[in-house]
Amino acid sequence: MKKPNIIYFVADQMRSDSLYHMGNKASITPNLDSLAHNEGVSFRNAYCQNPVCVPSRNSFLSGLYPHTTGHRTMHFLQGEDDPNILKVMKENGYEVIWVGRNDVVPANKSKAAYCDEYYDGNDYENKVEPQSPTHFSSHTQATHIGPELYSFYVGKADRDMTFVNQDWVCIENALNYLDRKAQKNDDKPFFLYITLMFPHPPYVCEDPWYSSIDRSKLDPRRPSAKTLLNKASMLKEIARKQGLEAWDESKFTELRATYLAMVSRFDHQYGLIRDKLIEHGFYDDSSIFVFSDHGDFTTDYDVAEKAQNLFENPISNVPLLVKPAKQFELKTGVSDALVELVDLSATITDMANIELPYTQFGKSLRDAIAGNPFHKDAVFCEGGRIHGEKQAMELGHKETSPYWPRLSTQYSEGPEHTKAVMIRMGNMKYTYRLYETHELYDLDKDPLELNNLINDESYQKDILRFKERLLQFMIETGDYVPNRRDPR
Repeated sequence: MKKPNIIYFVADQMRSDSLYHMGNKASITPNLDSLAHNEGVSFRNAYCQNPVCVPSRNSFLSGLYPHTTGHRTMHFLQGEDDPNILKVMKENGYEVIWVGRNDVVPANKSKAAYCDEYYDGNDYENKVEPQSPTHFSSHTQATHIGPELYSFYVGKADRDMTFVNQDWVCIENALNYLDRKAQKNDDKPFFLYITLMFPHPPYVCEDPWYSSIDRSKLDPRRPSAKTLLNKASMLKEIARKQGLEAWDESKFTELRATYLAMVSRFDHQYGLIRDKLIEHGFYDDSSIFVFSDHGDFTTDYDVAEKAQNLFENPISNVPLLVKPAKQFELKTGVSDALVELVDLSATITDMANIELPYTQFGKSLRDAIAGNPFHKDAVFCEGGRIHGEKQAMELGHKETSPYWPRLSTQYSEGPEHTKAVMIRMGNMKYTYRLYETHELYDLDKDPLELNNLINDESYQKDILRFKERLLQFMIETGDYVPNRRDPR
């Protein structure tokens, strides 16, 4: 079969329920809704493998879980020997174009092994070789310490704000590449990896998207973590330090509407890429994957942003939509199959008939894309650290940083930054926490994850089943032997 073009169109911090076709009546996402219903499949139960950027990206670009090679912090990026799907595709004849976020390869390392061209979104220069880093603040500093700062809320802004404009530069770079590719008229397949900033905080957007969201259609927020029993201490402590309970509900409404406006702009930008693929005749021969590295609390539980070792659906359940190339079997619509971002590398190499040269733990989604309602019996998300792992604390943020509530809590040697693993099977979620109370939620009865059932006698058999499956998972994925034989 002809090798398909591959397009990854990646959001940063987009929760699954921010899409209209996932039930959010306030959301405006016509392009992704059309993809789900008419051109591809949208996976309702897709999970990231870590709820913050660097560990998640190291996972979905390798097919390994974060614990396998110790990628559990924002400060530990990939080494030259770490498996990476960008390298694999380049080595197997793909033209790899990387546009946008990095968070994978250290800034002082060349990207030549990973891609043919790299654009960081700050300008139009190809930056495959290391450049002097461009620093800009994506977070507006408040005039005083408190909830105005820690909420990450900005609201309406113009496109001349650097953070607002960065994704537009990325989109223009991607469109320019597709124009150049069409002019070359060669048969070399391409892998276009577009990884944007939106809807990552600060919560800010320009018109027309900012004003487009009907605030009256927003669903109610999940109640404050401080009012809930047996919730993780990390969640409760962030809620306490952010202090958002001082707000009235109208402020929460504006923040959440701004987030949905950012999602809507992402949807519009996807439409621009799709239309360009159609214009140049690439669309039918391309497999497109739209997803996010992790989600966002968006003030559910009185918490903004995300955290390393929390696994409620707003930050662990992510969008994953696939429009396969025309040559592959497809059943359109919304699938309830349990799937993971770790499955992506196995999927695209299956489609391209490429053998992965390293051990990995993903499973190709081709059967699920074709309509098989069963993909995996369990999915996982993980994070946190053990006591004494100072290198995983991410030290350095003072109270003047909007990240201070979360990162100052990570510095604690109490139970807050617990090393933990979440497992979902069926419609139940279990979280094993190393230093504090475990968690169990029945999503059929409690979709908002408010009632921790860990001490409920009627669920003890379920808990044993989860523990046994978790043990199997850790033994299977705890490490891997590199594909080489060293002299000795």
